Amino acid sequence: MADPRWTIRPEVLALFHRYREALGASVVVLAGLWLVVLGGYVLVPLGLLVGGVGLVLTVNALRKARFAQAVSAPGLVELDEAQVGYLAPEIGGFLSLDELIEIRLLVLRGKRMWRLKQADGQALLIPVDASGAERLFDAFANLPGMDTAVLVDALHPVPPTESTLSLAAETRVIWRKQSGSRLARP
Repeated sequence: MADPRWTIRPEVLALFHRYREALGASVVVLAGLWLVVLGGYVLVPLGLLVGGVGLVLTVNALRKARFAQAVSAPGLVELDEAQVGYLAPEIGGFLSLDELIEIRLLVLRGKRMWRLKQADGQALLIPVDASGAERLFDAFANLPGMDTAVLVDALHPVPPTESTLSLAAETRVIWRKQSGSRLARP
């Protein structure tokens, strides 16, 4: 049996798991700083480059970690190449990211959902707290003109008001496709 003095609490493990990508990216920043400290005409610029890349990766990883929600809604979100799918007992469907024209955050009956709308008018509702919904961050971040800071800030909990407790829907536009813009293919 393990010594209880040397066990890690489950809450701490969950925190490390949630921010694992940010921790890994911060190691890249530290490696860049180490190269700068070593000095020299080659290592200082290389260290600054590595540290800058690590800093960009860390900021993106922190946003991604803040985007993830605790799973409490039924269903599963799938992301396969340029297609988003939501599979649930009562609702669901698939949507092409190439045809996506709008992303809204919808609050309906106290539940927050992503409303993804295609150019042909089809819409897909995905609860923000569905299993696999954290995968949507990378898909949304690759949309032309998407501001990931706005995307993450949209998920901050809002204090309940009279309107969020009602049956009426509240919506907030997160992203809208600019006319003539297309998704870039790697």
